[in-house]
Amino acid sequence: MSAFPRPALGPDAGCAAFPLGGIGTGTVSVGARGDLRDWELMNRPAKGTRLPFTFFAIRCARPGREAVTKVLEGPLTGPHEGDQGYDAGRLAGLPRLASSRMRGEYPLLRIDLADPEVAVDVTLTAFTPLVPLDPDASGVPGAVLRYTVHNPNPEPVDVTIAGSLANQVGITGWNVFHFPEYAGSPRNTWFEEPAVRGVEFANDLDPSDLRHGTVVLATTDPSTSAKPQWLSGFWQDGVQVFWDDLRSDGRLEPETVFSLDEPPYPSWFTRLRVGSLAISHCLAPGESRDFTFLLTWHFPNRPRAWQGNIGLDNTNAGEVVRNHYATRFADAVAVARHLALAGPALEERTRAFHGALFGSSLPAEVVDAVSATLVALRSNTCFRLADGRFAAWEGTFDHSGSCEGTCTHVWNYAQAAAYLFPSLERDARHTEFTRETRPDGRMNFRANSVFGNPAWDFHPAVDGQLGAIVRLHREWRFSGDDELLRDCWPGVRRALEFAFTEWDSDDDGVLDSKQHNTYDIEFFGPNSLANSMFLAALHAGAAMADQLGEPAVAQRWRAAAARGRDRVDALLFNGEYYDQRLDDVDARRYQYGTGCLSDQVFGQLLAHLAGLGYVLPRDHVRSAVAAVHRHNFRADLSDHHSVQRTYALPGEAGLVLCSWPRGGRPRIPFVYSDEVWTGIEYQVASHLVYEGLVDEGLEVVRAARSRHDGYRRNPWNEAECGNHYARSLASWGVLVALTGADYHAPTGELSFTPRLGAPLRAPFTTGTGWGVLRVSDDDAEVELLGGELALNRLRVAHPRLGPLATGPVRLAPGEPLTLTASHHDRLEVHR
Repeated sequence: MSAFPRPALGPDAGCAAFPLGGIGTGTVSVGARGDLRDWELMNRPAKGTRLPFTFFAIRCARPGREAVTKVLEGPLTGPHEGDQGYDAGRLAGLPRLASSRMRGEYPLLRIDLADPEVAVDVTLTAFTPLVPLDPDASGVPGAVLRYTVHNPNPEPVDVTIAGSLANQVGITGWNVFHFPEYAGSPRNTWFEEPAVRGVEFANDLDPSDLRHGTVVLATTDPSTSAKPQWLSGFWQDGVQVFWDDLRSDGRLEPETVFSLDEPPYPSWFTRLRVGSLAISHCLAPGESRDFTFLLTWHFPNRPRAWQGNIGLDNTNAGEVVRNHYATRFADAVAVARHLALAGPALEERTRAFHGALFGSSLPAEVVDAVSATLVALRSNTCFRLADGRFAAWEGTFDHSGSCEGTCTHVWNYAQAAAYLFPSLERDARHTEFTRETRPDGRMNFRANSVFGNPAWDFHPAVDGQLGAIVRLHREWRFSGDDELLRDCWPGVRRALEFAFTEWDSDDDGVLDSKQHNTYDIEFFGPNSLANSMFLAALHAGAAMADQLGEPAVAQRWRAAAARGRDRVDALLFNGEYYDQRLDDVDARRYQYGTGCLSDQVFGQLLAHLAGLGYVLPRDHVRSAVAAVHRHNFRADLSDHHSVQRTYALPGEAGLVLCSWPRGGRPRIPFVYSDEVWTGIEYQVASHLVYEGLVDEGLEVVRAARSRHDGYRRNPWNEAECGNHYARSLASWGVLVALTGADYHAPTGELSFTPRLGAPLRAPFTTGTGWGVLRVSDDDAEVELLGGELALNRLRVAHPRLGPLATGPVRLAPGEPLTLTASHHDRLEVHR
């Protein structure tokens, strides 16, 4: 069976966890059985966290038959062991449905649930709105969980679906019985408004407390009943009463007595607050009906410091800052109200994006990669502060952030935000160049200014600093934001001039000094990773200098790029690929010498994505990228020996970071050299496609995504130094390379050079609008699905008709523009 399109996952896909949540909001995940897990709402990761007594249940009653009540999940598949077997909060002793089939097409999740005794068909659809170019619409702290029930029977069926949720506000830890302990006093209350009703979960904590917040389980459906707060007691009193109540008639009755005073039970148990909300309908024969729940949350406060493992200064850690979403919503009830009122429009826009991506003709493994890795943007890896400022970790450990500071040398690789939410990347560039670039030009590659804390005192990262310059050019080019360019320009000049004095010891145009980089070590001597980044930065800097009216600066940097190009190519190209030149590769630890580095021309890829053209000779670049695939891609890693962290196992395929096909492996090569990182795989795959090696690029993508099959690894979590690692966002570059999309906002030009033949259908984005490109044998069509787009020139390189062009044009949603042979680009022909 082919791994792509990805088949449905059964209940035994124990690694699968589909996160729900918006940009900067935290997430909760749905497992392959339809179970809720990984509650990560409170501004910190919490992998593995399950809330006791938190589940959905269904009751079905047909005339003349005994009603059937079951937990609305697929069967438990094991392992069935633990220090208490299954703890009481898991309710493993209650019946569950016979089967579940999960299909995750991020941002939409579908789980089909079936059971012969229940006798209705149930499908769960879950999502959080995701709208390209709109981080606010894509940053809602909540999710829609819609159970669609179909009655295939010849008689009517009374159906109730009830959701139960434990109050998590104020949780400080977990006791030996796997139940939460609390600060403050948790409380559950019923609320009802014209548009929405449900249970609010809160606490009496001070509003400035980091644990302060609210959670809501609500619905827009008026046919409801509820038990806002269960009876509490030392044993399973509350759940027993709830279950019996649900089974009796499918209607929930509020409790009038919430706790037992005698005997004196431990407070940790009697303070647990669980509430339930039920929706009930009678389904006629053949009828289908939606039972829609809204799960929303609001944890506004986070510490004014990273408090991460790298050790950036935490001077202001005792102060509180607010999340951006807290400036839009007063509490979780307000979020639920927003989803109730704006939800249909947000869902329509979300489905338009989903349709553009999953309805495309792009290779299924590419669609799988670019969609699944978007989770990183909406995980705890990323957040937005009250003023809208974007900041991010590299990833997240299971219970804390991983490697703080929006690390430039990791986020260099991430392409998704730049194309889907470009305002976030513009904000990050503004931080880097206006707050984190020192007077001497050294850029702090981990930003502490987002919290107003002292700068990190560490040596600069050559790839992060130079890559930031290229990415600023990318952001300016994609947005036409001259104000951003003017604000950042003094920092850009200092940062690029710093490269000449800090990293070029002999002033020959080739960087050769101590070069800290993304492998968390320093390279010494000339190498093409640093120098391809330098050349790309010089080209980017020159283009921005032109825009700002500084021709002398532009001319000097272009001359340096031309001189450096020739020198780097003569010095480092060995006839097949670019390497590192050292007299003695073992004189210092952590070098690579004659090795074939997967990142060896990473600067060239960034140049392609930023519309800068070739910074090294085209034929040598193609040879080098082909060599990376030839030597570093392993169809089976069984013969690969690695004592480092392991992300790919024997029997699996993957691309290693470096190999030594010509011998000369150092005694102690650079850290991570034998590892397999999906972010590097995607950048190499993108570059292979740009150089015309499409099949090779797709092979690398297939390998990365095949490893994340739901049974061995979570399809929606690509880990490196932490979960939901930012480098995995490099996958979007593969889509851009395949479509050849190139948008230049300052001149109003959009062009496509597809590297796949017709017929082709694929999504595209620009700074102001997004849509789909369709290419048939006879024409090309561009349709906007969101935003607006005014172009002076639109060009499509048609695989049969040649270059087609038109303009000026103004595109609006619902008004596709078709280019035929009559639009042949005569300007292109005469060039």
